[in-house]
Amino acid sequence: MKLSTAVATLLLALAPQLHAGEATPMAEDPAVEARMIAISEELRCLVCQNESLAASHAELAEDLRREVRSLIRQGKTDPEIREYLVARYGDFVLYRPPVKPTTWFLWFGPFALLGGGAIGLILYLRRRAGLLAPTALSAADRAAAENLLSDQDTPNPPKNKA
Repeated sequence: MKLSTAVATLLLALAPQLHAGEATPMAEDPAVEARMIAISEELRCLVCQNESLAASHAELAEDLRREVRSLIRQGKTDPEIREYLVARYGDFVLYRPPVKPTTWFLWFGPFALLGGGAIGLILYLRRRAGLLAPTALSAADRAAAENLLSDQDTPNPPKNKA
């Protein structure tokens, strides 16, 4: 009994040292790794879409980072690497796509939607204000209203149910 208690105590004492996280691979070349991180910070993860390629943990992001490292080792410049990725995946891969006819929707779409919403709201409010505006009564409508009101002023005699 004492032996099993001693073994259990020893295992519990060593448990924090036995629990280790996943090891991150060391960079083969720190200069290549630094350049890859600088390039991938400006690129969008195609899976996550709102995360940079450097920060994403998606499998496609891992593959793209591996591809960028390979291109760096081949001696490609940063603009050449960006051009290669844009040619392969389109302007969407860039966080700041160039302003050209194919990307006008990306650049000006939010402003167009905001402007359209503002115009729609203004038209709605104007139409609603027009419905609530008082209208002038015609002579016939005024006479009919006065006739209805004068009939209500005279009390109706109670009806006998006999």
